[in-house]
Amino acid sequence: MPASEPVRLGRKRNLPSCPNPLFLTWLTELRDQAREKGLKIQYTYQKAISSLNKYPLPLQNAKEAKILQNFGDGICKILDEKLQRYRRENGPGALIYALPEGLPPPGRPDNNSLAPSRKKNAAGDQGKERGGGGGGKKKKREYMPQKRSGGYAVLLTLYRQSQISGSKGYMFKMELQAEAQLLCDKSFTVPDLGSKYTAWSSVSTLIQKNFVIKTHNPARYSLTEDGLALAERLESVEEDDTKDGPEGGGEEARSEEEVEEEECDAGLVDLTASDDDEEEDGIPPAERPACVAQQRSEVVGMGFSGNPQNSQATSGKPNAGCLLPGAYEIILCVDFIETTGGSRHHKDELGKELQRNGVNFDVRKLNVGDFLWVAREKVAPVPGQLRAPAGRELVLDYIVERKRMDDLCGSIIDGRFREQKFRLKRCGLRRPCYLVEECGSAASHLSLPETTLQQAIVNTQVVDGFFVKRVQDVRESAAYLTVMTRYLIKLYQNCTLICRSRELEGDGGSDEEERGTPSCSLISFAEFNHGAVKNKCQTVREVFARQLMQVSGLSGDKAAAILEQYSTPHSLLTAYERCASDKHKEKLLSSIRHGKLKRNLGPALSRTVYQLYCTQGALS
Repeated sequence: MPASEPVRLGRKRNLPSCPNPLFLTWLTELRDQAREKGLKIQYTYQKAISSLNKYPLPLQNAKEAKILQNFGDGICKILDEKLQRYRRENGPGALIYALPEGLPPPGRPDNNSLAPSRKKNAAGDQGKERGGGGGGKKKKREYMPQKRSGGYAVLLTLYRQSQISGSKGYMFKMELQAEAQLLCDKSFTVPDLGSKYTAWSSVSTLIQKNFVIKTHNPARYSLTEDGLALAERLESVEEDDTKDGPEGGGEEARSEEEVEEEECDAGLVDLTASDDDEEEDGIPPAERPACVAQQRSEVVGMGFSGNPQNSQATSGKPNAGCLLPGAYEIILCVDFIETTGGSRHHKDELGKELQRNGVNFDVRKLNVGDFLWVAREKVAPVPGQLRAPAGRELVLDYIVERKRMDDLCGSIIDGRFREQKFRLKRCGLRRPCYLVEECGSAASHLSLPETTLQQAIVNTQVVDGFFVKRVQDVRESAAYLTVMTRYLIKLYQNCTLICRSRELEGDGGSDEEERGTPSCSLISFAEFNHGAVKNKCQTVREVFARQLMQVSGLSGDKAAAILEQYSTPHSLLTAYERCASDKHKEKLLSSIRHGKLKRNLGPALSRTVYQLYCTQGALS
C-alpha cells in the first residue's frame, strides 16, 4: 500500500496570545484612568479584562462581547465608540487583531503600573512616545491632587489643623468635611447630578496611597509622613498667589473626549458598581443631609456667621449652614412599628386620629423612640426635574417612647425596659418623654402585679429623670401628640436652627439653656438615626456599660460614673491588682460619686462589682 502523501496546508498566520489586543488595551486604559481618580468602576473594568483574557476567539465588534461576563451595555458602548474612532483614523480595513505601531502592549490584570491614555500621549507626550524606543518602562507619575479638589482640600485641612498649637493630631469626619469644604469646589455631602460620588470619595484614594490614615471608631483621620510632606508642598503652592495651579505633576487638562468618557463611566457606575459608596459611616448618599456641621470655631466660639461666602461652598446658596425662620416646617415623625403590625385596630386608630386633628406627620423607621419632631427645610421644585430635592432635616430635642401596660410588662420581664431607657438617655436628644397608656382594667390580667408596673413608672420619672405623661387610651395619645406638635411649631417659629455634630460637641445640654427655651443647635436626622442603631458594632466601653447595668441596683448614672474612672474591664482589673488587700478591692468603687446629687456608689455595690469580675469559678 503506497504511503499517503503529506497534506499540504496553507500558510497559517499565528494569532497573538490575546486575540483582541485593541479591546484589551482600551479596557486597561479605562481601568487605569479610574484608578487614578479613585473610582470604584476600576474593579468592574478589571473583571471585564479578566473575562476578555480567557476568551480564545477574536471579536468583530464590542457587541459580540456581551456574551462574556462583566460586559454590560455601558462598557460595550464605550468600546464601540473607540473602535469607530480607530477605524476613522486608520481606515475601514484596519486590522483589529494586532496593535498598530507605537501603541504599547496591553497590560495583564495584575499589572499595577498605570497605562498612559492615548489621548494624553497625543496631547502632551507625542514626541516622547514616538521618539524614545518603546521597549522601556514608563516612569510612574507622582500623585498630586488637582487644586480645589476633594483630596487637595482634605490634605490641606489636616495639615493646617496639625500646625495649631495644642492640636489633637486628628480630625473627625464631620469636622474634617466642614473645614475642608471651604477649600473645595465640589460638595463633600451631595453628589453631582448623574453621579453617586462626592468630594469625600477621594479620601479612599488618599488612604490607599498612604497619605492619610484612618483609626478608631468614630473614625479619626490624620496625615502620614508621606501625606505631611505632600501637604507641605500644597501649602507652599497655596501661599504663592502668583501661580494659578499646583506645580510639578498636577493633573493635566482634560480634553472634551475625556470628559465625555468620564460621563459614560459615571453612568455605568450606577448600573454595575457596588452600592457601598461610603464605607466609613454606612449612610447612603441619598440620606446624607446637605447640612454639615459648621466649623467648631464658628458654632461654639463665635456663633454662626451669616456670611454667604462661608456657606456657599456647602450647598451653593446662602445660609446653607442653618435654617432661618420661615424656611422650615415642623413635622411629627412616627415610627413605622406604630402604624404596622401588632393590634391592627390600635395602629389604624392612631393614624386616623392624627389625620383628623390635622397633624402633618411622616411614617419612617426610627432606631430609638416611637415619636419625634424634625424641622424640615422647605425646598421648591427644580424646573426640569421630576422630584423636588430633599430638604435638610434637623431633629428637635423632644422624643417620645410610647408604652401600653402590656408592652411595659413584657419589656420589664425580658430586660428591654432598662435598655430602652439607657438608649434614650444617650441618643443625643435632651428632652426624652414616656407616654404611658393605662388601658383601663387591662393591667389586672398581666403577668406582673399592677403595683409593680406603677412602681416602675414612678421610678422612671423620679429616679431616671424622664418626663412621664399618662393617658387612658390611643385617642388621648393622639391628642397629646397633637398638642405637642402645635406647641413646638409656636416655640420654634422665630428660631434660627444650626446643625451641630454629636462627634464634636457631645450629647449633653448647654449650660445656657433655660427651662422652656428651645435649643437652636440641633443634630441632623441622618446622624441621629445612624447613631441610635441598636445592633451596630459596639465599642468595649459600650459593652462594659451594658455589663455593669445587668447588676441589680446599678443604674445608668452609676454605670456612667464608673466608666469615667475605668473605661474598660482591663483598666478596672488593673486597678484591682494594685490594691493591697481584698478589703481595699471591695471598697475600690465605693467612693465614686454619681448623679446630680453626687452621692457615693456605696460599699454594697462596690463589693458586688468586685465579686463579679474577680471571683474565680461560679458565683454563689
